[in-house]
Amino acid sequence: MAQTILHKADTRGYADHGWLKSYHSFSFASYYNPQRINFGALRVLNDDSVDGGRGFGEHPHDNMEIISIPLQGDLEHRDSMNNVAVIKNGDIQVMSAGTGIYHSEYNSDAHNQVKFLQIWVFPNKRNVEPRYDQLTLQAGERHNKLQQVLSPNADDAGVWIHQDAWFNLGGFDKGVSVNYKLHKPGQGVYVFVLKGDVKINDQLLNTRDGFGIWDTDGFDITAETDAEFLLMEVPMEF
Repeated sequence: MAQTILHKADTRGYADHGWLKSYHSFSFASYYNPQRINFGALRVLNDDSVDGGRGFGEHPHDNMEIISIPLQGDLEHRDSMNNVAVIKNGDIQVMSAGTGIYHSEYNSDAHNQVKFLQIWVFPNKRNVEPRYDQLTLQAGERHNKLQQVLSPNADDAGVWIHQDAWFNLGGFDKGVSVNYKLHKPGQGVYVFVLKGDVKINDQLLNTRDGFGIWDTDGFDITAETDAEFLLMEVPMEF
């Protein structure tokens, strides 16, 4: 029988730094909840809003797969691999921190907020050579169907990371339903609702709710309203 865990939106950790407002689905920085450290290999899911003209100064990471999905506005990226790029709504960005990188993320628009998801996944290989990639996604490819945006395979759809992980975005009209099949035994899926109401089997989820499901081969997803959501399939043991 499938195992599940529900994280309602209003139970997330919250940090207000003035220029940065961040909701934490899992323990992060000053927010610590021993019951919410991770979901399998998924370690961080932060729902961030950055004020105009502000951002994250240069800081280090190592041995982590870091994924950013902008939801509104543009975020300027710089790193110690000499990458300078802008990621915007409709893009996905990935960094394999590996042996160590420094990077900064900055909202160069003085007047408008940037909203984005910051996601960390534990890698299955340590001390790899750091790498950076980004991709512009086609929103039409997830209308009433699942759009794969991340996988373990460089030749597959979306970006890739050093982990047996598959991410999918969905943008469903009310009443649309699909069955999701997990890729491998021992995996689980963490569902994050970006907008609207979604049912996973019989569990109703609302905007910004999170829901983990594992010990199952698959599950049904039904949009109870027009809805947008992210599915993150990861190993439960790693």
